[in-house]
Amino acid sequence: MKPENPLPTGTDRVSLLNQSSMPSRDWNQTDREYPRDLLVAQLISRQAKATPDALALQSETQSLTYGQLEDRANRLAQRLQSLGIGPDSLAGVCSPRSPEFVVAALAVMKVGAAYVPIDSDYPAGRVEFMLRDTQLTVLISRAEIARTLPAGDWQLVVPEEAGAWTPSQPQLAALAATTLRDLAYVTYTSGSTGQPKAVQITHGGLLNLIYWHLRAFSVDPTDRASQVASFGFDAAVWEIWPYLTAGASVHFADDVTRGSAKTLRDWLLTQKITVSFVPTAIAEGLIALDWPSQTSLRFLLTGAEALNRFPPANLPFSLVNNYGPTECTVVATSGVVSPDHHADRLPTIGRPIDNVQTYILDDQMEQVPVGTVGELYIGGAGLARGYLNRPAQQAEVFVPDPFSKRSGERLYRTGDLARYLQDGQIAFVGRTDDQIKIRGYRIEPNEIVSLLNQYPGVQASAIVARTDQGSGKRLVAYVASSNSQLTRGALQEHLRNQLPDYMVPATFVRLDTLPSNNSGKLDRAALPAPTSQNTITDEVYLAPRTPVEKGMVAILGMLLGMDKIGLNDNFFFLGGHSLLGTQLIARVRNTFGVELSLRKVFDSPTAGELSDEIERLLSRQHEISAD
Repeated sequence: MKPENPLPTGTDRVSLLNQSSMPSRDWNQTDREYPRDLLVAQLISRQAKATPDALALQSETQSLTYGQLEDRANRLAQRLQSLGIGPDSLAGVCSPRSPEFVVAALAVMKVGAAYVPIDSDYPAGRVEFMLRDTQLTVLISRAEIARTLPAGDWQLVVPEEAGAWTPSQPQLAALAATTLRDLAYVTYTSGSTGQPKAVQITHGGLLNLIYWHLRAFSVDPTDRASQVASFGFDAAVWEIWPYLTAGASVHFADDVTRGSAKTLRDWLLTQKITVSFVPTAIAEGLIALDWPSQTSLRFLLTGAEALNRFPPANLPFSLVNNYGPTECTVVATSGVVSPDHHADRLPTIGRPIDNVQTYILDDQMEQVPVGTVGELYIGGAGLARGYLNRPAQQAEVFVPDPFSKRSGERLYRTGDLARYLQDGQIAFVGRTDDQIKIRGYRIEPNEIVSLLNQYPGVQASAIVARTDQGSGKRLVAYVASSNSQLTRGALQEHLRNQLPDYMVPATFVRLDTLPSNNSGKLDRAALPAPTSQNTITDEVYLAPRTPVEKGMVAILGMLLGMDKIGLNDNFFFLGGHSLLGTQLIARVRNTFGVELSLRKVFDSPTAGELSDEIERLLSRQHEISAD
């Protein structure tokens, strides 16, 4: 992404200094004290002792009180301690989104260790990489999930089997020896070298996030929070631990509910959720819907991508935009978005949170004037220890802090472009590199390229995000190859063996060679838009025949920004997702006068299957009218 303005240097920077004021020092005066005597697991134990019968976790199939959560975590913790797991060691947790994940992660923290969330929906190749990269000695998982995982030297711990252990207190002694500098969790983010990176977050960073959150949003035991994010996404940390330390309850939205703005709104209302985090794309859908004037929801928190909408004036809750790389413990800046529309800019990302500092710098690591674009650097309490087993990459982005009076302080170089507004709020501008964010996920294109280039017949490749009318942002892969036998299905299958679905491109474009600029680097601006002539398709194209099939293909084409879709093409493989699924349902309703269910879209996602379902609904509708 090109910067809005080049980073100012030399005489250009001097002239700008004469035209504009420098950032106020007060903007980084964020120091705030908070209790540091108890860590997360101890705070939750205190809640369990005070209110053992209060609801802690609730999903569709399971509810746990604080007493039950504490008991199960203690039993599992004792099992972990018997295996030698203690402070600063790592334990993997491979589980679906459910209360059992929280039990396992809490048990790991109880023995002073750090948990590594491993999404059970990740492909085997990515899971195996994470397991071997972290050199885990212990993996906590369900028995049926464990059977699908690669073999390794780690010890498998099944929570239901650990329940037979008698709880005792030795793990608390280990926790008492744990310090704010020890690790709380390690989570993976996409890597620019072609491999994901493990970010090491300390208890100090996590506690700072928690106490800021409790203060900023006035959280107390009466609050009911939503759990929407996948556990591989660090926002899940924010959705769970602040509320459990405060005695509030955490409610898990099922996968269908969390993927649709309308169904999520209805669920938030029914469950009487008071504080909810949702990714930006879902948040924009939520604030566009009608809401009752009275609702339990107090705050809708969002982040992960640039927010493109201001809330309407009649929204019955506050919309809060947040920004923070994984390396800065989830949130670094935050701000309530007012309903006042600014035609000249997008909503800001707010100001630094408690005990966090932000700097917008030029290429010489000097602050740029207010209103000038520079690179955003972050310092303070939220900074990660660094990357696991990646010293060179760590040194590139965790740099000495030239503004701190204390030796050893660091700044994290975000790679994001931003500028200060006159009131101290920060406006996000874009990226200094080619990193992509889609639906809340951070994606390094090189991670996909490195795998794509391993496919037979692919000489070189490039990954970009394209925005098409109706379909939003989607990944497009450009492949340099003379192999005319390449198929989209084969390329996607190759990538799906190693990557999660959100990193698998929806569209593949074949080129003889990738375009380059005068310096020999990839010329992204010269990459052509996908067309029916250059797009790689599957070997067998089944054209629509009936009016319903032609109508369905036309709807999919408008939503996905594609001009050639066959009956065997899968809506989700072409780049569709839950948000587009709701638009698909609305267009089918307007075109055919029948109501597709979102579940049917998930279960029968090809153009042909969806056409068959519409035919069935139309036939049933005709029979009813005939009666």
